[in-house]
Order: sequence, then structure tokens, then C-alpha cells
Amino acid sequence: MRNTVLLAAIFLLTHASAQKRTLESFLNNVPGLYYKKISVPDGFKTAYEIFIEQPLDHKNPERGSFLQKLYLSHRDFTLPVVFVTEGYDCPSNYIGEVTLLLNANQLQAEHRYFGKSIPDTMNYSFLNLEQATADLHRINHIFKELYSGNWVSTGISKGGQTTLYYRYFYPEDVTVSIPYVAPFNLSVEDKRIYTFLDTVGSAECRDNIKKFQRLVLQKRDSILPIMQNYSYETGYEFTFLTLEKAFEYSVLEYPFSFWQWGYDCSLIPEEGSSVEQIIVHLLTVSDIGFFSDGEMEKFSSHYYQAATEMGYYGYRAACFDTLIKTFSEEKNPLATFPPNMMDAEYDSTLALNALAWLKSYGNNIVYIYGTVDTWSATAIQPSGETNSVWFFLNSRNHGDARIRNMLPDELKFLAETLGHWLNMEVDTSLLQKRNKQLQLD
Repeated sequence: MRNTVLLAAIFLLTHASAQKRTLESFLNNVPGLYYKKISVPDGFKTAYEIFIEQPLDHKNPERGSFLQKLYLSHRDFTLPVVFVTEGYDCPSNYIGEVTLLLNANQLQAEHRYFGKSIPDTMNYSFLNLEQATADLHRINHIFKELYSGNWVSTGISKGGQTTLYYRYFYPEDVTVSIPYVAPFNLSVEDKRIYTFLDTVGSAECRDNIKKFQRLVLQKRDSILPIMQNYSYETGYEFTFLTLEKAFEYSVLEYPFSFWQWGYDCSLIPEEGSSVEQIIVHLLTVSDIGFFSDGEMEKFSSHYYQAATEMGYYGYRAACFDTLIKTFSEEKNPLATFPPNMMDAEYDSTLALNALAWLKSYGNNIVYIYGTVDTWSATAIQPSGETNSVWFFLNSRNHGDARIRNMLPDELKFLAETLGHWLNMEVDTSLLQKRNKQLQLD
């Protein structure tokens, strides 16, 4: 018995070593690819941070290139690959719950023009979804030489949007797509957001939100000096917007953020609350720092994409009458802030074409939304024309509309659906075990 266990251990070590050699030999032979070993997540054999040279323009590679950052966490060549399509930067190698659910390998791709995946010259004409999804297609094409089985793409929020557009442009790259809390906006001021904010939750809570916004604006003379000190202490600078304009934006943003992140209606300060209580609550829900120069720069590429192709939302400033002082010419100011205040014209053609395709041909997609998340306002709705499935998780917000929070019947249905599509048994125990560990931690 002891010899059998020893032989099994030797086999596993030899097998893991052989896979690692094969993987590194492959990476060494991909032109324009650079890698380094990183800490190996639990349950994996090896992991790498990778940079791969990508053309700025996939149709005209001679126009230049940039290095795109990836993370690869490897279990076994015979297992599926979960392809994480980030919508922003990718600062670390984290293992997502879809990877745990499928006991899969994971390949994580930072979005072009974010994080470390930035060209030397920020020519925004190359920042569009056709080019971004071509990046993903090229990565998929390269790594399918190693991983020839099922591929599952997934992403959260803007990463989920990216997953959907990737499926539209390259429907054969993956077997299944799992976008989380992915809006699908159809204009730069998608007015479905307003409808959502007028109907979500209770009438009492919605009324208290509006009262709080008015209360903050009425106390601006007391609040702005404190906000000025707060900006000094935090290092926030306001030159893209003035401090006062950023303050008004934070008030206008408040209801969107309140529902997006699922705050408690009972904690909204009322008339008679101290200025300190009002400020602390406002900063908790809608921090003025979100409109500071640093955040504007950090999300400049996001705002460009929202303003040109991906759509976004606006604010109903007119309902506050004279309490709003910096938007005299804008009844519904937009929530997009393109880099350097450049002109950016929105074109709905791609969004409408992709939406029509997803409704008619978008099979094998798992849509996951939270019912109180503001971004569920622009969710893709079931069409009855595909086999895709939807989960609108009750009372879940943008941060907790996740598989781990599904009801037992929902999780069972998801596992059965994925098992059928991927032709494999989906065991939820690994994900449930990890969730218990996180709760203990």
C-alpha cells in the first residue's frame, strides 16, 4: 500500500513537471511573448505573468504595437480554459468563481489602453471594441494550440460587456460566455437608467434619497469648505472639474451609486442631521474623489469607450432647480468625461447590431444580474429565441450578484446547464468549499 501511494505521488510530480516544461517550451516559442513565473494559486500547477505584443490595428499591423498583460494559471491541458475578459486594468492574478466551479485553467486578459497594456502614444482611434476583441481572438488562437478543449469567457461589469462583444465578433472562439452584471447601453444617455431609479425599492426610500440630495445641496456653504480640507488630506486635485462642480456631480451620482452598491435605506441622514453625518454618508456612497483628476485619468479610456461605443448614463440636474449652480446650460449632464475633454461622438450602430445578434443567435450564454443593481436597468432581456439562461438574483447589487450567492435551486440549474453545454460534470463542491474558507477568513 505504501509503495502504491509513493508511486502515485511520483507520477503526479513527474506529470506536473512535464506539463510545466511543455508549457514553458511553448511560451518560449511564441514571437513577441515575454513571461515570468509568479506565485501559484492553490490547486494549480504553475502560474505566469505574460506580456504579448499586439498590433494597435489588427487590420494594419504596420501601424505599431503595444504589450498586453495576461495572467495564466495552469492546472492541466485536458481541462477547460476560463478566459477572463477584463474591462479595465488587471493588477493581480485572482482566481474567479467560474474557474473554481469548472475546475479549469484560467487565462486573464487586461483590456487594451488600461493598466500596463498601454501604447506609447495614446491614439484613441485604435481604442474600439473591434480592436479590443481582436486582441482576445488572437490570444485565443495562440493558446488553443495548448488548450484545445472547451473555452469559457467571463467578465464582470465592463468586463462582462467585453465578453458579450467578444462573442458577437468571434462566436466560435468559446463554447460558453458568462457575463456578470453587464449593462448593454444603447445611447450615451440611456434613459432606462432614469426609469429604474424611479421604480427600484420602495417609494419611501426613493423619496428619502431625493430629500437627502436636496439637503446636501442646501448645505453647500457648510459642506464645501470641509470638502476642500478633505481633498487636501486625501491628495485629491480638481482641475479637470472644479471642486464645486465635482461636489455637485457627487450629489447627482448619489442615487445611481446607492442602488448599484446596495446601501441601506434606513441609514440615509434626514433633516436635522449634523453636517458631519451628512458628509460621511455622502462620501461613503458617492465620494467626491471619484470626480478628482486622478480618477479622471485612471478611467479616461473607459469614458472614451462609453462616449463613443459602449454608451452610459446621465443625471437629471434640472429637477433640483436653483440648488444646482454649475450646470446652468446642461439639463441632463452626462456621466462621461472623455480624456482632455476631447469631442467624442457616440455611434449606436455596433450596440444595436450586437444586441440584435445576441437576441437571435447568442446561444450558450449565462447572464447574471442583481435586481437592485442600477446597471440591471440596461440588462439584455430574454428573447425566447436562444437557449441562453438568465439569473436575476433577488435583492443583489453590482458587487454581490455572483454564483456564490445563488439559491440552491439556481445553482443546481446552472451546474446542469453548464454540464450539458460543456459535456462534462460540473461539481459545485470546490466553489462551495472556497466560499466557506473565505467566510472563515
